[in-house]
Amino acid sequence: MRQLPSLLLLTTTLVLLAACQRSAPTTSQDAMTVHTPTPFEQAEQQWRQTRHDKLLEPDGWTSLIGLHWLDPGSHYIGSGADNGIRLSMGPAQLGMVDVHDKQLRFVPGKDAALTLDGQPFAKPALLRSDMAEQGPSVIGFDDGKGEAMVIERGGRYALRVKHAEAPTRTGFTRIDYWPADPAWKIEGRFLPHPPGHTLEIASIIGTTEPAMNPGVVEFNRDGKDYRIEAIDEGEGTLFLVFADRTNGHGSYGAGRFLDIPKPDANGKVMIDFNQSRNPPCAFTAFATCPLPPPENRLDLAIPAGEKAYHASRQA
Repeated sequence: MRQLPSLLLLTTTLVLLAACQRSAPTTSQDAMTVHTPTPFEQAEQQWRQTRHDKLLEPDGWTSLIGLHWLDPGSHYIGSGADNGIRLSMGPAQLGMVDVHDKQLRFVPGKDAALTLDGQPFAKPALLRSDMAEQGPSVIGFDDGKGEAMVIERGGRYALRVKHAEAPTRTGFTRIDYWPADPAWKIEGRFLPHPPGHTLEIASIIGTTEPAMNPGVVEFNRDGKDYRIEAIDEGEGTLFLVFADRTNGHGSYGAGRFLDIPKPDANGKVMIDFNQSRNPPCAFTAFATCPLPPPENRLDLAIPAGEKAYHASRQA
């Protein structure tokens, strides 16, 4: 009978140990496994990060603050109320530009500290447009935070103005995407057009311009063939401006852009719709985006790539 307390103590201890084992958290090999991104996932994430960083560069598309058309004659430019072209940001008197016989002469404002193509200047100078082989002349102001340049669209000139403190840049929210899906990385084929072939491309500002159209990209989805006319902008890739059934139903209503590598020796191309992106007009009212030509309006929903952008209220 004297052993009873000891037996009772031993039994109680064993019961408590069993209870502790049952209540202790369990771990499984699956729960402890950390997901290692696949090469596909890594490439898509890298593309998205690069895309984000480029949009938010001080002179990226989110920095636009104005697009001002320049008819023949003289135009005074600045943030002051007495200017014919009123800037939303920048010096009160940026200067004066005179448009005459396809020449643009710029006279700097007296009190504006300006640069021209990175060099200080205070004397009149002729400006190049973005159609010049060297690119446009760039007028810098506000200690380099602001830029103004001349672009040419539909035979007309316009002053494009950027600023690093543009509300569309400082109030940028985020880009939303459909989940990256390898099924939307599709091998297609390139069917060339005769050399020198062009395609008329309309823009969101109502102009129409011919674009170099070296051929058409063909791909198959769910047993059906689709075609997208390609544009060559001289940048080593093919540029696709296309519309699909998601436009206005998840993606930007006026279509999307996509760059793809040029075809290999066998005419094969890789079309990664996960990298479909919004045109600049999705982020700013001051861009002159091309619109998808009728040939590139696909009767197909492509839930891949960027979704429509939603700006913050501050922007």
